[in-house]
Amino acid sequence: MDTTELDAARRMFIEFFKERHGHRVVPSAPVRPRGDPSLLFVNAGMNQFKPIFLGTVDPRSEMARYRRVVNSQKCVRAGGKHNDLDDVGRDVYHHTFFEMLGNWSFGDYFKEEACAMAWQLLTGSYGIPRDRLYVSYFGGDRTLGLEADEETREIWLNIGVQPNRILPFGMKDNFWEMGETGPCGPCTEIHYDHVGGRDVAHLVNSDSSDVVEIWNLVFMQYSREADGSLRALHQHSVDTGMGLERLVAVLQGKRSNYDTDLFTPLFSAIQQVAGARCPEYRGQTGVADKSKVDMAYRVIADHIRALTVCIADGVYPGMSGAQLVLRHILRRAVRFSTEVLKSTPGSLSKLVPTVVHILVSRPTSLRDRHLSIMDIINDNEAQFLSSLKQGRRVIDRTLQNMNGSTVFPGSVAWSLHCHLGFPLDLLRLMVEEKGVAMDTEALDRLALENKKVDFTSEHDSCVDLDVKVLPELQGLGITYTNDLPKYQYSLGQDGRYVFLPCHATIQALICGQGLVPEVEKGQRCGVIFDKTCFYTEQGGQDHDQGYFTQEILPDVLFPVEQVHLVGGYVVHQVTATERLKRGDQVQLFLDEGQRLACMVKHTATHILNHCLRQLLGDGVEQRGSHVSADHLRFDFSVKRSLSIQQLQEIEKMIRDIIEGNEPVYIEELPLKVAKGIPGLRTVDEVYPDPARVVSVGVPIADLLKGHNNKPASVELCCGTHLLMTGEIQDFVVVSERQIAKGVSRIVAVTGAQAKEVSIVLCCIPFLENTAIPQWQRRELSNQLKSLQRSSNTMIRKLEIAEVQCHHNRPPHSNDSSSVMSF
Repeated sequence: MDTTELDAARRMFIEFFKERHGHRVVPSAPVRPRGDPSLLFVNAGMNQFKPIFLGTVDPRSEMARYRRVVNSQKCVRAGGKHNDLDDVGRDVYHHTFFEMLGNWSFGDYFKEEACAMAWQLLTGSYGIPRDRLYVSYFGGDRTLGLEADEETREIWLNIGVQPNRILPFGMKDNFWEMGETGPCGPCTEIHYDHVGGRDVAHLVNSDSSDVVEIWNLVFMQYSREADGSLRALHQHSVDTGMGLERLVAVLQGKRSNYDTDLFTPLFSAIQQVAGARCPEYRGQTGVADKSKVDMAYRVIADHIRALTVCIADGVYPGMSGAQLVLRHILRRAVRFSTEVLKSTPGSLSKLVPTVVHILVSRPTSLRDRHLSIMDIINDNEAQFLSSLKQGRRVIDRTLQNMNGSTVFPGSVAWSLHCHLGFPLDLLRLMVEEKGVAMDTEALDRLALENKKVDFTSEHDSCVDLDVKVLPELQGLGITYTNDLPKYQYSLGQDGRYVFLPCHATIQALICGQGLVPEVEKGQRCGVIFDKTCFYTEQGGQDHDQGYFTQEILPDVLFPVEQVHLVGGYVVHQVTATERLKRGDQVQLFLDEGQRLACMVKHTATHILNHCLRQLLGDGVEQRGSHVSADHLRFDFSVKRSLSIQQLQEIEKMIRDIIEGNEPVYIEELPLKVAKGIPGLRTVDEVYPDPARVVSVGVPIADLLKGHNNKPASVELCCGTHLLMTGEIQDFVVVSERQIAKGVSRIVAVTGAQAKEVSIVLCCIPFLENTAIPQWQRRELSNQLKSLQRSSNTMIRKLEIAEVQCHHNRPPHSNDSSSVMSF
């Protein structure tokens, strides 16, 4: 089975569900989760469909129409709940990166059809012998009050599976959960015996390399809440997953995933780049692999696959979250490459073309990016090897200053690990070779303290709260919130923006764990109106601020603290200043200054994106953005930080567009039509259909006809924008730095803030080169120092705010549109 046959195995799965069972083919999501802080990486095929399971999907989006879906999803299990990193290499079936073949039903078919289709595909289309297969099902859990899934057992009996091959298991093996919270449910698994001709039911779920799970069918019935309880979902769904790597091992008659054509070309490439003295891969594990050469082969082959796919999807080695995990993956691969196989520095990146050849059978974005991926791996490897040298010097100095102590300080070890990325297992080995023990107690304590990462936020808790009442809202016939008034603003005759108040009716009040007819003064609640002019936090833009008043009490203000969109409903969080009840008539008023400032920053962000591509080339891709009233942040792909000349040129290009006071055209188009506009920029988001197109300087009608004679900023965007660019007034980049290899972050300000920064810069040469009275020089110097201090303080605050903001907002990344979109 070569790469063509590998693609055929994947294609057979897709075509089976598409052609024979009416499933819709959906492209793989990138490995970075879309706006889900509970996950570091996409670790299962269902991640991108989580809004459907929870009932929070935007009813205007294409996803809301999904019923039967099939795809092949790129997955990474490293860090978080599902973490296979430490097991990779030790055995012959664990991976950090893998492909998950899956089919889904969202409120369509359920257990009986799912089991029948899976059995038909395996034993019919793939021709896998029935006597090699076992199935497991959920045996119940008394502590949680969950009954055994006898329905699924009966289904397998009716299909023809022998009773002694249908086995019950508990929560650990047959109740699937995506993370600490979220959709979950009982599952039934299909296991394969690599040997055959025997009864080995006792080896199912026993970590035997001969009897392995190949397909998991999850019946989504519940959502795991933050308090550990289970809540029934509003509709039953099916989520199945089968690892391509294990399937190929079965089809090729191999006991190890690493003996298949997915890995053997990589092993040949590893040996080639390591040199003639590197022994061949023999497939040994444990004590038989005393030199750890075979483990090194498996680690390097697995990790280079993960690195290649992650970097292609915009996750680069870095210092926090998923980026930190990827850095650990890279450094683990480098260690095994240089220390076990004795490969020369730079060998790891030379494997990237082989990975691309195996994974991709046709031209895709991964093929186009493989050279830049190699550069990123080389840069990070060189940095790690330099850190190892520096770390060894720190270790030697510490050992010399221990004054006879035989315990290496845990604080020093942890500092080396955190700041230099020094692997802890290597550190332990090095100090033990010197006859010194590691202070494991202190080290474990520091590691535990560091591990206490709170992925939840006030936003998430609000969303979870609202999810509980969504079925009740829909059952009461409460219509989705009309939020089109957020776009209804204009330029007055005096050149000022006019934001009209919005007349609305309270449709629902959410307090505590559900809907209430009214709330009293002082209670915190969520308010849903029939319509609203408030913008919800979307597309990187902060939510609006403001207040509303009751028509019967127009002098009493109800300040709006947060605004969130949940399953088509806009939830306004308030602390009631007087009694509120369902049916109240209100008027909503925006904080016009805050809204206008966000519009300024958002339009400026689009112009910045456009100018970067004009200056640096089409290879520049957006990796994330955030727009608030006081600044904008833009992350983009670039090999190194911008030069002084490039920064000056970017600012000049943007100021030219500002001074030109160009019109901003906004139009709603069918998504398919919008995506056909030449030069359109998108990020990896699920866009509604129809979608809003924002064009700076060129009418959208001209774009559709192909009549635009100049490059223009054209993006799909749900945000609020200026009508003319002149309102931006000024633009200054206050910070630009690489946040990871190959990714830079710009923080910029506009308007009065930008002018303040510009004044500081302009005054410095004036004071140095102009003949003026000394008293005036000193007075101006003092004023300049004051401006510098306030400017520096502002820049520091913006950078700190961005660090805090970025922790809760994973940046977006781009993705191609193929089914397995590498």
